[in-house]
Amino acid sequence: MIDSPRPRRTASRAGRTVRAGRARKLAARQRGIADEFVSWIDRRIPCFEVLDAEALELIERNADTVLEEVGVEFRDFPRALELWKDAGADVDGERVRFPRGMCRSLVTATAPREFTQHGRNPRRSTIIGGERTVMVPGYGPPFVHDLDQGRRYATIEDFRNFVKLAYMSPGLHHSGGTICEPVDVPVNKRHFDMVYSHIKYTDKPFMGSVTHPERAADTVAMAKLLFGEDFLVHKTVVTSLINVNSPLTFDATMLGAATVYAESNQATVISPFLLAGAMSPVTVAGTLTQILAEALAGMAYIQLVRPGAPVVFGSFAAAVSMQSGAPTFGTPEPSLILYGAGQLARRLGVPFRSGGGLCASKLPDAQAAYEAANTLQTAALAGVNFMLHAAGWLEGGLSMGYEKFIMDADQANMIAILLQGIDLSENAQALDAMREIGPGSHFLGAAHTHANFETAFYRSNVADNNSFEQWQQDGSLDAAQRANGIWKQMLRDYEPPPLDPAIDESLVDFIARRKSEYADRDY
Repeated sequence: MIDSPRPRRTASRAGRTVRAGRARKLAARQRGIADEFVSWIDRRIPCFEVLDAEALELIERNADTVLEEVGVEFRDFPRALELWKDAGADVDGERVRFPRGMCRSLVTATAPREFTQHGRNPRRSTIIGGERTVMVPGYGPPFVHDLDQGRRYATIEDFRNFVKLAYMSPGLHHSGGTICEPVDVPVNKRHFDMVYSHIKYTDKPFMGSVTHPERAADTVAMAKLLFGEDFLVHKTVVTSLINVNSPLTFDATMLGAATVYAESNQATVISPFLLAGAMSPVTVAGTLTQILAEALAGMAYIQLVRPGAPVVFGSFAAAVSMQSGAPTFGTPEPSLILYGAGQLARRLGVPFRSGGGLCASKLPDAQAAYEAANTLQTAALAGVNFMLHAAGWLEGGLSMGYEKFIMDADQANMIAILLQGIDLSENAQALDAMREIGPGSHFLGAAHTHANFETAFYRSNVADNNSFEQWQQDGSLDAAQRANGIWKQMLRDYEPPPLDPAIDESLVDFIARRKSEYADRDY
């Protein structure tokens, strides 16, 4: 989708020259993306914490009470019930109740504190957990949105475009998974095209299909063709999103996919999906209790399937409007939930996942910007290790926005600088500059300024900080219009990372054979 930008209202020849110059500079930066290998953000500032030790212990006790007295349902998946019964849980039909402390013990005994997810380019491999943050694109929307065509159903071309944009965005360290749902490909076969796109058009790590156990198995099979079967025995190359069917329920689809990945030593992000007031209590403490109970049950199950398989404590928490029932984002209560969940994950000793650039806006407008900024910064300060939905999310996750993707990727770059903390080197202390300038002057001409001006402050590709007159001369564009030009230029400049032709051929042959084995279906 690289249509020409809309005609601009006013544009002098000088303005066009300025814009062309900026486009060339952007193109030069993006062409150099293959040389930028920042595979995660190293956190050098403390996490923001809202709960003291007594409060955390209270929530942990309450979660154990829920697991012991209420229990969790594992629906339509007999193997899970058998594993729980053998482990000593109380299995009543599909309801499983757990002896107090059982789930926590299973997780802390064998789940890794951090793990490496390998990319096909080893320099792109990332580490999930510890004092690191990995920024990941949005996931799951059936629609896409751009300024030229508005809202429409996503296609496989859109999917490939977003994979390419993620590859070319240095602030995103991961290719993600279902960046959008390509509805022009049959439901039961589109996972082949999506996984192949992640393999073909980027060399960053990616996520696998979870919509059916067979599709998870296909993902693993394709990963074996890419990395070699022996490599997957002890290495993790795929991360998958396993959503809890809240409240307190795992369905057969998620359990089946999770089991496939765990058996192959691939990572699962166990994510309670909560809209407080509808799928969890209306209170922060109650929702945190449910999040911990659900995450513990899912991660413990993975350890029963394969002790030591990588897991991530997931959390997706928003609130519903008590007036309309619609989900809301960027509000204070989900921020408090996110901060608290981060603390609970760190006490448990496993990586933590949450979002992201969440918003309810239908357009890349002011609402989208402030709601996304609120959730992105909260997630960063909360200590999120795997930040899903970091770029592109619109309309409560129903749409993936091209312009929103660019605006969020810009925010991701800024978060990397925020988490680096304050430089206290001799150069950063700037005493020589203050001795040189003294009282009553300015630092614009200082030697220290000249030596540092190119890297002193973050420079946004999206924001316009020029004078009103210069902005007007450049076409009077708002942020979304500027982002529109940026994503189109990025796609024009895209160059795929090299892929071994023999591997590519084997993947294409595998996909063709598997697709021929069954008819197209819309489920």
